[in-house]
Amino acid sequence: MSATRIVLLGPPGAGKGTQAVQLAKHLGVPHLSTGDLLRDELKRGTALGLKAKTFMDRGDLVPDQVIIDMIHGRLEGTLGFVLDGFPRNIVQAQMLDKVAIIERVLHIQVPKAEVIARSIARRMCESCGRNYNLLSSPPKKEGVCDVCGGKLIQRTDDTREVVERRYQVQYENEIEGLLSFYRAKPGVLREIDGRRSVDTVFQEILRIVAN
Repeated sequence: MSATRIVLLGPPGAGKGTQAVQLAKHLGVPHLSTGDLLRDELKRGTALGLKAKTFMDRGDLVPDQVIIDMIHGRLEGTLGFVLDGFPRNIVQAQMLDKVAIIERVLHIQVPKAEVIARSIARRMCESCGRNYNLLSSPPKKEGVCDVCGGKLIQRTDDTREVVERRYQVQYENEIEGLLSFYRAKPGVLREIDGRRSVDTVFQEILRIVAN
């Protein structure tokens, strides 16, 4: 029987988001990204969104419990999910355990040097928002969007300095403890080599969740 309650882990730029979207579509379950959840709650002006906004307006991080409550709300009535970008530490993993039984945790491994190279090669169309990567999925014409002809720009958070800091804060400082937490759960954690092509990684993910 396929696993349908899945968490994707990995450094920023490892391709978690791409794989999560494809996997959720394949399984017919929701793709839950904490960033997307937060933006949606804010846009709809929900009680949780307004609560999160009070912290954001002060320049503070949104508390873990608020994020967990958002996730829990989306899990009600679902048969499964693909969770991308959460948990990031043991405390969050313990909180998640209280609202959902995680069947598979997929850790997409990519070396730091490659993560940095991938991230600083990302470009986005300033008109339609389409994403490109100069290394793996470049536009047909340099600096021009294939879809709308708009100008391609580099996001301010895709500079080397920002990517290196994000890698350390969001991944390096917490990942070993988080992996140890899931290794203690027999058969849950699987390691995946993320240096390969998107399609090759996806096919391996499908094999893992099918067993």
